[in-house]
Amino acid sequence: MALFPLKSTLFLALIITIIYSFPTSLYAQSVSDIVTQSFFDGIIGQAAASCAGKNFYTRDAFLNAAKAFPQFGTSGSGDDNKKEIAAFFAHVSHETTNLCHIEENDGAATNDPYCDQSKAAQYPCAAGKKYYGRGPLQLSWNYNYGAAGKALNFNGLANPEQVATNVDISFKASMWFWMTNVRSVMNQGFGATIKAINGDLECNGKNQAQANDRIQFYKKYCSAFGVDPGNNLSC
Repeated sequence: MALFPLKSTLFLALIITIIYSFPTSLYAQSVSDIVTQSFFDGIIGQAAASCAGKNFYTRDAFLNAAKAFPQFGTSGSGDDNKKEIAAFFAHVSHETTNLCHIEENDGAATNDPYCDQSKAAQYPCAAGKKYYGRGPLQLSWNYNYGAAGKALNFNGLANPEQVATNVDISFKASMWFWMTNVRSVMNQGFGATIKAINGDLECNGKNQAQANDRIQFYKKYCSAFGVDPGNNLSC
């Protein structure tokens, strides 16, 4: 005796055929489905062989960071998720020049420790430490290092260098910054994310060339993901 009646088998086959005929855009895609190794390599592949980030940043470290913040790129519609991921990598590509840089240019040589004394009571700056930009989103200032460290269980104030030496901490610190300071304005358009990250220096005509660079990356990645970048691209 057949395990399934013939009619049931044919019906099941029909259902499977219908499901697989749907456009893939209708499926809920995971972050790893969207940020493929090919997509990641397409960014870091543009970095010169001499770039410090070339042998530092990895897709696995990014995915580990995304898993640590499971709402990233998953809690909206399919298109909204892709736009958030495109926006994240647009800023990463701009801040690091296609994942070339791990640290801010001349950061180690600067005399500015990036210590905001108005927040030093809560986030005291350690002697001899500098809190210049490090990592995919160039985490900066003592209050960000302190808060990121607390959230991610590392001592960001005493050991800010970890954001430039431990790739998992590096991506997680940038993901923490994104989820804490940027993600909430995605619904206002990409321009709002520029304002959240570097508005004092790039918005209201202060440095339009830098803002435009971010916008071009965003449009490029939205195109790669097959989504419309939307309105309000500039801040």
